[in-house]
Formats: sequence, structure tokens, C-alpha cells
Amino acid sequence: MAERSTGRTEPAEAPAARRTWSRRGWSVRARVLAALVALSGLALAAAGVTAYGIERARLDDRLDDTLERTVEELRAIAAGDVDPSTGEPFTSAEQVLRVSLQRVVPARYEGAFSIGTRADGSWGVLQFAEVSGIQPHTDAAFVSELEGAELAERATITRTVTPTADYRYAVAPVRVGDAPPAALVVAFDRGSEQAALAATYRQYAAMAAVALAGIALVGWLVVGRVVRPIRLVRRTAQEISESDLSARIPVVGNDDLADLTVTVNDMLDRLETSFADQRQLLDDVGHELRTPLTVVRGHLELMDPADPEDAAQTRALAMDELDRMYGLVDDLVTLARAERPDFVRRREVDVAVLVDEVLAKARPLGERRWRLDALPEGTAELDPQRLTQALLQLASNAVRFSDDGSTVGLGGAWSGDGALELWVRDEGIGIAEEEQAHVFQRFARGSTARARGDGSGLGLAIVASIAHAHGGSVTLDSAPGRGTTVTLRIPDAGLPDPDADAPHDAADPPARQQEAP
Repeated sequence: MAERSTGRTEPAEAPAARRTWSRRGWSVRARVLAALVALSGLALAAAGVTAYGIERARLDDRLDDTLERTVEELRAIAAGDVDPSTGEPFTSAEQVLRVSLQRVVPARYEGAFSIGTRADGSWGVLQFAEVSGIQPHTDAAFVSELEGAELAERATITRTVTPTADYRYAVAPVRVGDAPPAALVVAFDRGSEQAALAATYRQYAAMAAVALAGIALVGWLVVGRVVRPIRLVRRTAQEISESDLSARIPVVGNDDLADLTVTVNDMLDRLETSFADQRQLLDDVGHELRTPLTVVRGHLELMDPADPEDAAQTRALAMDELDRMYGLVDDLVTLARAERPDFVRRREVDVAVLVDEVLAKARPLGERRWRLDALPEGTAELDPQRLTQALLQLASNAVRFSDDGSTVGLGGAWSGDGALELWVRDEGIGIAEEEQAHVFQRFARGSTARARGDGSGLGLAIVASIAHAHGGSVTLDSAPGRGTTVTLRIPDAGLPDPDADAPHDAADPPARQQEAP
């Protein structure tokens, strides 16, 4: 099978699957157009053949109807018994047939004549219509078949084929008194009538061919516009590589193909996000694990196996670094899972119970004045484990960057638009304004944390991922020396208890506010 060219020159380094695309057969556009033209051609052909068959059958009916009317006119003339031209009674069948032939106006392929016994006693053609489309009386084979027909009892309509023509004809015998009988013969050239009908349908076939050409032209343009998004999908897919997933397909119109384009673009967004997360995870692992591995390797190389004290110190340092790497890997895995749809598993949760339980779990984190700022009464569709993880991470940060005996508050409230807000506040060192925009990014640490070598910079990134997975957001209110408040806001989480008190600010503790030592 010959190769079909696509009209494009592929680069030499193109993948084999891309280079052989044009060898797979017809394009979608060509297949759809071929099907459209084939169906249209079949429809036109079926309509033409059916109509031609019906018209052929009707042709014989029309010929028979014309022949019957001619016979009825002859009978009417014979029944009058008077020659209209002379006013005298008919004396012979030949006179009746003369009047009848004078009134016959033959069609294009019609002829009429009379047969009977002549005055000299011979049998043959007596008279014929002067104005006639055909001259059947000159067809000797046809006339010979009619011999003796004038003696029949009644008129007949039949068909015969001679070397000259295919005749559909009527023979109507006439008798007047004792005069010799005669007969009127009216014949149609059935073959010529059918040839004229065939010529009409040959014109139909020509017009159908022109119509098919028009359908093909218009179909080529219309199908081209319809499948344009599909071609864009293919081209975009060819442009996408492992290092560049940014290409998107333009959305045209608002039909099913436009919906397909939107779906493909959404899929590309997910793929790009997935690849980006994968690359970032690999970069993060490579960056963050290289340092502790280097430290462990360096101490193991310098360790004196014969010195028990040196070996013990090196072992303790290696275990500490391994613990740090374990925690780092666990945080990285959590961030990698944050983009998965099953990262959060929502269920109906009593929010007040959740906040109480988080406060109880946070108390062992440090010697602080733990305070319950507010309880949001009601239930919400949340993932309690992930929110507990986020709030405990914030509580751990609050302990890490505040002094012993200072206050750490935790609470929640419903906002006016039905969103659930959960917060953790402290009275610690705070965060500089220029650093606040970056603290929720991976491995971002404030200047104080960097100076102390404290933390991996993933805690707040995990908190932000949990908030985003719930469809919410996280905000920061902080200033150096004034402390920090981090708030998780989850919209449309549920409905507050209608009997609950209005939410309270941390600066104005509600009646249910509790303080834990």
C-alpha cells in the first residue's frame, strides 16, 4: 500500500510513532467525508432506482388508460348510428372507423389505423391517422399478427414485440349491420416511451453526480471545521514533551468538541501538575537528604572503630540524622499525596469536639499557657485527621518560636458566609513582613529558624496543602515581637448550630473560654 503524505516534513529525530502517523490510513476528515459521500450517493441512487421502477410501472398504466379511453370514444361514436359529417346513418364499419380516426390526436409515440376486408375482398389496412407520432401500419410483422382481430367479440389490450418496436396496443372490433366487420388499432411504441423515461433519469443521474460533488466540497469544508479541535489535540500532543507540558488547545465554540477540548486541557493541567510535583519531590529529596547523608558519611569515615567513645558519639549523631531524614521523607510524602483526590476523606464531624481534642493533644508539646479561644458549635464535612495534623503542626511551631509560660491559643468560629475558621495563635517572636509571603512555600524558613537551624521548612507547606485540599485557604497575621496567628478558612464546610453563641475574637474570650496550665 502506498504511503499517504501529510504535507509536512518531520524532523529527523522525531519518534518512530510520530513519523509513521501518515501510514496508518485515511485521516478522520477523509473517513467522515467518504462515509458522507457514500451515504449520500446510496441515498440518491436508491431514490433514483426506486422512482425509475415506479415510473416504469406507471408508464404501462398510463398507456392502458389512454387505450381504454380511445376504445370508449369509438364505442360512443358507433352507438350514435349517425355519421356526424353527413347526418346519415352509418352503413359500414369502415365509416365508423373513418370518423374515429379523424378524432384521434396521436401522442409522440402513438399511431392508429383500421384493419378489415377491403372492397376487392382482400384483408389488410383500411385507413390510418394522417398525423401520427409513429406509423405502426407500415410494420408488416405487426399487421400480420392482427389478421382476423376484427372478428373478435370485444376489445382487447395487449403487448407484442416485433423487430421494429415493442408495442402496447388495443384492438376494438366494429360491426354495422351485415357489412363486413373492421377494427380500430391504436398502438404505442412502448420501447420509445421507456427510452424517453430513461433519458429523464439519466439527467437525474447527472444532477445527482453534481449534487454529490457539491456535498463533497461542502462536506470537506464543514468536516474540516468540525475536526479542527481533533487536529489541534494531535498537534498539541506532539508538541508536549517531558520537559514542556505547557501547551494547551484553544477552545472554539460551545459544542461537544469544545467540551472535549476543555477536558483534554484539564487532563494536561493535571499531568503538568503531577510532573511538576514529581520533579519538585525529586529535587527536594535530592537537596534535603544530601546534607544529612554527607554528614553521616563524613563522621563514619573519620570514626575510630577502636575508640568506644568515638563510635558511640558517631552512632548517636547518625541516629539523629536518620531520624531527621525519616521525618523529612514523611513530610515530603505527605506533600506529594496532597494533590491526590483521596488526600482528604471527608465525613461529618462535630467541630467543637475536634477543637477540644486537638487542644488536649497539643498540651504535651511544651510548657505554655494553653488557652481555648472559642468553640464553633455544629457539624461540618471535614477530614478530622488531616485538620488535626495541620493544627498540631501550627501548635508545634507556636511552641518552637515562643517562650516558656507564654500563651498559645487555639479556637474556631463560623464566619458570616458559613465558612469555618480554625486558628492557632502565640505570643512568640513573630515573622518579619518581608518573609510572610514565602513561609507557606516548601523549605521556606524565616531568618530566626535559619539562624537556629531549626525545622525543615515543610510544616507550613503541609498546613497550606491540607487547607487547599479542603477547598480553603490559610492566612497569616504576624509581626516581630507581637506573635503570630495562623488561620485556616474552609468555605461551605457545613452549618453552624443555630443555638450557638456568636463567634468571639481571641482578645475578647467567650464565656466558655478555658485555660489549661
